[in-house]
Amino acid sequence: MTRAYSLLSGLFPQALAVNATPRKPGVREAASCGAVGRGKSAVRGRSPATAGAAKIASLGVAGVLLAACAQQSVTPEAPGNVAPPATAAAASHRVGVLLPMSGPNAALGRELLAGAQLALAGDTAIQIDLRDTASAGGAGAAASAAVQAGDGVLLGPLTSGDTALAAPAGTGAGVPILAFTSDVAQARPGVWVMGITPEDQVQRLVEQARRDGRQHFAALLPNTPLGRALGNGLQAACRDQGLAEPAVVYHAGTPASIADAMRQLSAYDARLAAARQTAQAAPAPVAPAMPLAGSASRAGTLPPDLAAALNANAPQPGQVPAPPADTNVTLGNPPFDALLLGDTGLSLKTVIAELKSAQVSLPAVRIMGPGLWSAFATKLGSIRGAWYAAPDPAWRQGFVARFTAQHQHAPRPLADLSFDAASAVRAAAQGSSGVFARDVLTRANGFPGVDGTFTLLPDGRVRRALGVFEVLGNGAEARMLSMPPASGSST
Repeated sequence: MTRAYSLLSGLFPQALAVNATPRKPGVREAASCGAVGRGKSAVRGRSPATAGAAKIASLGVAGVLLAACAQQSVTPEAPGNVAPPATAAAASHRVGVLLPMSGPNAALGRELLAGAQLALAGDTAIQIDLRDTASAGGAGAAASAAVQAGDGVLLGPLTSGDTALAAPAGTGAGVPILAFTSDVAQARPGVWVMGITPEDQVQRLVEQARRDGRQHFAALLPNTPLGRALGNGLQAACRDQGLAEPAVVYHAGTPASIADAMRQLSAYDARLAAARQTAQAAPAPVAPAMPLAGSASRAGTLPPDLAAALNANAPQPGQVPAPPADTNVTLGNPPFDALLLGDTGLSLKTVIAELKSAQVSLPAVRIMGPGLWSAFATKLGSIRGAWYAAPDPAWRQGFVARFTAQHQHAPRPLADLSFDAASAVRAAAQGSSGVFARDVLTRANGFPGVDGTFTLLPDGRVRRALGVFEVLGNGAEARMLSMPPASGSST
């Protein structure tokens, strides 16, 4: 896998401390970009710097941005100059785009804006209304201004905290929000979480493991936002798929806490005691005496003190033999047949060492992990056979190639999300006048996206077609064990 799953980088960031302030009314029109005969699209912004960063993109699932865009003219703003929502909606489908176009995340904002423009370019009935979530008032004020201006759907914002701030304005006005966070806690009716979530990955893994005959699930996870999301996802997946409640244990990241958590989760002490009891109950094999030359026994020919030293540890009559050392005991199976891990880096190395000590491995136990493992799957030979869920990289190749040819850099994975969200919005706008059809947004067959089919569920979650990959180790790339579902119908 060439993709390092940076889609999870937006998981649970701290919300910005902002106070909503009214947006100054006014109109700022963007000059059209060269569209190779594909028409024009207007961009509304909040400042010359923000508007000047926007470029209009050519149409296509794997399309790329056009190289140049004309400078924008600015209409002076004056109080009371905002068109009523009904008038704006009648003129076009207005799409509010809530992104950080200034500040430390401005580069990400521009990349996400580019992704949205790719999907919407060429559709002259759709108008982009760009709002900077990093400006005064933050995401809450940006969302309120977009709704007041008549935007029928909102794309963004970027982070979990910003989504929490923007959601009330959208849900209160019945305006759908397609946010780019991976925090499933922000999902609710009318607010969709477009990021590839840990919960979605776990659902796919549990589904595949259940088909493989696994029935009893457990998790050893770091006590971090990602670990908690994976644990919650495992509980939800087992519940959704009619399986028993999984055993979930969290560790503090230190070697001692990982070792203690593994012993607890795998019932190590009970398994060791049972193995020792079995070993004690078994009759000890008696080695035949080895006579020495002259038919004399070894003990009879050795000096008395040496013979006593050699036999000092031998069981005496009526004495129970001492149990074997832990490393020589074969333990029974742990109380689960599938184990979810969530660590990376040095802590994962410690976890793997404890797996070996606790004798937790295939074929008795299927090891599973997060999609983050795709970045270093070639180095996971010590847990060969482990699984993780991730998009099929083949889906993204055309998009990356064409984007790179135009911009001399590969698109960041977050651009996939904005393209997918805008594609769904474009489909919802077709055949209607100024209204985005919610039944189209939640259509059962979903939408073909950059990373495969995705479906917007009514409760705000997004289901993505993830493949299941098996770790081969020894420098080999992971192999796709199970293909993701086929793409939905084209938009």
